[in-house]
Amino acid sequence: MSYTCFDVDEADHVAHVQLRRPDELNTMVPAFWRELPEIVAEISDRGSARALVLSSTGRHFSAGMDLAVFGGGSNLDAVTSGPGRSPDPAAPAEAELGRTRANLRLNVLHLQEAFTALERARMPVLAAVQGGCIGGAVDMVCAADMRYATADAFFCIQEINIGMTADVGTLQRLPKLIPEGIVREYAYTGRRMPAARAHELGFVNAVFVDHHALLAGVHEIAAEIAARSPLAVWGSKEMITYARDHTVGDGLNYMATWQAGMFHSQDMIEEFTAKAAKRSTEHPDLLAVRRGLE
Repeated sequence: MSYTCFDVDEADHVAHVQLRRPDELNTMVPAFWRELPEIVAEISDRGSARALVLSSTGRHFSAGMDLAVFGGGSNLDAVTSGPGRSPDPAAPAEAELGRTRANLRLNVLHLQEAFTALERARMPVLAAVQGGCIGGAVDMVCAADMRYATADAFFCIQEINIGMTADVGTLQRLPKLIPEGIVREYAYTGRRMPAARAHELGFVNAVFVDHHALLAGVHEIAAEIAARSPLAVWGSKEMITYARDHTVGDGLNYMATWQAGMFHSQDMIEEFTAKAAKRSTEHPDLLAVRRGLE
């Protein structure tokens, strides 16, 4: 399938989703918000990919929300017919303010879901960031499992610089990734966080010398993940994400319930057998997900 904002491919159980509008700094136009959750859900449901690399093209990873989304005209109309920030311009002029604002809330929730799709995916998502990762792009990579960056990369909670509060995930996820006081400083000032500082804080796992080395390194990590049991990796992702948002007791209880249903010995037997035979493991894919009555 052809997309406006992304190129998608899969090889050796690793899916690669790449932002493809470098001349426009990979800004998040209305099509972006429709395509990303659709792509991620399709890859997750298919079950053959065991890791997903999210990368970009050009000088910058993404400059965030396209400014046209904040103005009038056809771009705004396209956004508010689905995800978006502004009330429907086609609504009656006398529309009651509460009802109008209630619709705005639903639109923001729709935007948030585009990035929550990364957390819900059954495989880990590895974000590979080059250059600027600005505004909504920070929201996006915060929802990934891991982040990697080039030496010239930087992260900026840009929303404060244009007079608004970041609203699609940065302020909710970033304090779970780095110290809260640091988050507050960057959120309140709009300063850039250089890659070296992001690495020091643990926000990015590693820094690479350039874009080529970044993609090679991240794909190598993704391939290592893809060699493991996809069921065990999915369970690990599920448990870590759940534990982030719950008490230790809740997490342990959920772990026991998950293990009671999902743990079977075949993947362990394959790991030990492969090691003894000094060969690569051969784990079956996750089963495809059927939605509704399909």
